[in-house]
Amino acid sequence: MCATEPMHCDRALKLVAMGRSPNPRQNHLLAALHTDDYAQLLPDLELIRMPLGASVYERGVPMQHVYFPTTCMVSLLYVMKNGDSAEIAVTGNDGLIGVSVFMGGDGMSSRAVVQNAGDCYRVKASALNREFAQGGSLQFLVLRFTQALIAQMVQTGACNRHHTLEQQLCRWLLLTLDRMPGRRMTMTQQLIGNMLGVRRAGVIEATGKLQKVGVLRYSGGNIVVRDRPKLEKRACECYAVVKKEIKRLFAYDLPARPRAKLKLVVSNR
Repeated sequence: MCATEPMHCDRALKLVAMGRSPNPRQNHLLAALHTDDYAQLLPDLELIRMPLGASVYERGVPMQHVYFPTTCMVSLLYVMKNGDSAEIAVTGNDGLIGVSVFMGGDGMSSRAVVQNAGDCYRVKASALNREFAQGGSLQFLVLRFTQALIAQMVQTGACNRHHTLEQQLCRWLLLTLDRMPGRRMTMTQQLIGNMLGVRRAGVIEATGKLQKVGVLRYSGGNIVVRDRPKLEKRACECYAVVKKEIKRLFAYDLPARPRAKLKLVVSNR
């Protein structure tokens, strides 16, 4: 279902014309749902375009929708009183934005900003909670994703404290690549610095080193990873820890959707 805004529908039509029809199952959580759970949620899914730098939610503001990225990437940021910020997690086609909706909170203590432009499906909070309350695969998957998200936040905090900027950058690049199609991303060095909570000069130095050894190519805000195995070798342990935890959390059989209970009607005759 396309959003009502013309630009959203135009975008969808262009993708269809290019043979790249948008599909909710490009999101890994939606793709993993049991057929009946997916069918229940599908009519409520709305395709939207997520432009670079757009705010998905702000700190303390109740969320009206839950977002399932397909080709876009979203950064969860913690913002200090003085305006400084640092990324605490990233989410792309691996999950969703808006865990506070089904976890019982009115809002988040962070803000979410589109890191790489692309497409996304959103669903009203009321519709998501309706399906969540039914149990089954949707409830199982979104709770597992929430635990994986917490693991990523914890590891990010440890990484920022104990590892070099180059190692942090390698971890960030790998996490981003895992959640996007392809190996190309658009991101200025200033924005990377904002995400990592460091100065632009440090990012310039780190990307320069990675370019010199052939790991990536950076030009005018465009990053292309040329040698992923080498990138993984230069990253710290944090990337592998997060990836392993995600794999562990989702290595379970999905529960079936509970069947409706039959009511026993007793006749007075």
